[in-house]
Amino acid sequence: MREFSMRPEILEFDPYKPGLSVEEIKERYGIANVVKLASNENPLGTSPRVQKVIAREGARTFRYPQNHTPRLTTALAKHLGVPEANIVTGHGSDEIIDMLIRMRCVPGRDNILCYSNCFSMYRHTAKLCGVEYREVKRGENFELPLDRLAEAADENTRFVFVTSPDNPTGLAAGVEELSVLAGVLPKDCLLVVDEAYIDFVWPPESYTPLQAFEKFENLVVLRTFSKAYGLAGLRVGYGVMPEKIAEYLRRARIPFTVNLLAEEAAITALEDEDFYNATLATVMSGRDYVRAELEKLGCEVLPSQANFLMFLPPTSAQRLFRELLRRGIIVRPLASFGFGRYIRVNMGTEKENEIFIRTMREIIDGA
Repeated sequence: MREFSMRPEILEFDPYKPGLSVEEIKERYGIANVVKLASNENPLGTSPRVQKVIAREGARTFRYPQNHTPRLTTALAKHLGVPEANIVTGHGSDEIIDMLIRMRCVPGRDNILCYSNCFSMYRHTAKLCGVEYREVKRGENFELPLDRLAEAADENTRFVFVTSPDNPTGLAAGVEELSVLAGVLPKDCLLVVDEAYIDFVWPPESYTPLQAFEKFENLVVLRTFSKAYGLAGLRVGYGVMPEKIAEYLRRARIPFTVNLLAEEAAITALEDEDFYNATLATVMSGRDYVRAELEKLGCEVLPSQANFLMFLPPTSAQRLFRELLRRGIIVRPLASFGFGRYIRVNMGTEKENEIFIRTMREIIDGA
């Protein structure tokens, strides 16, 4: 069999490992009902208004969408209070991460910087692009090490990535802390704040620098429609960034990466405030309930500003994960993040949360 050469970085590439799907667990265990609390998806599903728009617009899918999704960009600019010229939409915020690294970083010279045990896409994309990826250690109690990031950045650091709220801990950096970090970074370095879970923080004005975007010269904010807006399957996100950077990304990107249905769905999702507010209420009440019940079961639960909780169970995390799977409940063990003793669980509906806690109690009490 003929062999073909590949770049050295690709030969030992570790693929991204998503959470298990409902279909996988149904087939593996022969279970009819499965509760998925592993991928931080919207507990209420997709807005009924969005579903109607998708059904209505389905007949148009033989047409190409407008390049760069101008209608969605206009809607986002109005929603966020920032100029359209600063917004770039993408096939999920992952596409924006990929474009930023590919279009700014020179392999063999530049580096990007993040902290340990974080969302793997920054490291994954840097390696794919042949760019050096560096990490600093987290602080005590899993804290985001913003001071260490500032110290580690050098003249060849093109990006410093901070996920806030953080995945998998749920911890968030404050606006003041992020402002200080942005202010001390090297001249040609951008601070990228990945706000995939920003909708679930409280109070929001204490955590997102986007509210004062005009005061920053080196800030990129990434957001997604996958979580609070329930559009994970359509893959649509965006970045807010300096105008010149946005212009270069739009020039060089491949066309039509955000599909027609995704744009229509995202515009409608922004308009559906009732569904958005119901999602926040469900997540926040669920977060309080699940935290309190986990603590009653002897779990150590981290404080969280996201739609999930990271916890240390009083028994083996891997055993607990397997036992939950057998009973049709999917959570996320955190060995892939380097936290092998911990589990992450996202908030479901009230019924799903109750099923999860009841099953946890059965397993722990029977251990």
